[in-house]
Amino acid sequence: MFTKKVQDAINQQINAEIYSSYLYLSMGAHFESVNLPGFANWMKVQSQEEYGHGMKFFHYVNERSGRVVLEAIAKPPADFKTPLDVMKKVLEHEKKVTASIEAIYELAIKEKDYPTQVMLQWFINEQVEEEKSASDIIELLKSIGDSPAGMAMVDSKLGARAKG
Repeated sequence: MFTKKVQDAINQQINAEIYSSYLYLSMGAHFESVNLPGFANWMKVQSQEEYGHGMKFFHYVNERSGRVVLEAIAKPPADFKTPLDVMKKVLEHEKKVTASIEAIYELAIKEKDYPTQVMLQWFINEQVEEEKSASDIIELLKSIGDSPAGMAMVDSKLGARAKG
């Protein structure tokens, strides 16, 4: 059964996913402003992906004959430091999203909501990928240190990420 508690938790997750999209778009705008188009591309693709996650939850609520209730999206920060600092913030944010999804999963277990548990498995697997992607970029940035050539290489690599 799709309980109000589960529905409310998923509605909160929709907000969190759309905020993630907005946050990454803000990070992309920052990278555009400091002439790192590859980093900007990566963030814009990530923003689209997060929006898609929000819509996946949105459609799921409707499939279960629930009611989507949208709340205001918080304003994301606009000022960021180094690419390494930004990617650390990405990883920190993704860990927060992972914890939120895991909390909904735990609630679905408690509420004996088996369809939601199955649906959330996709998101749990996705979060493993999201955290690894951010961690890999962090390690790459650490390995290049302050090298301008290394930064150009990483920017080029991130610019190759296909648009969603």
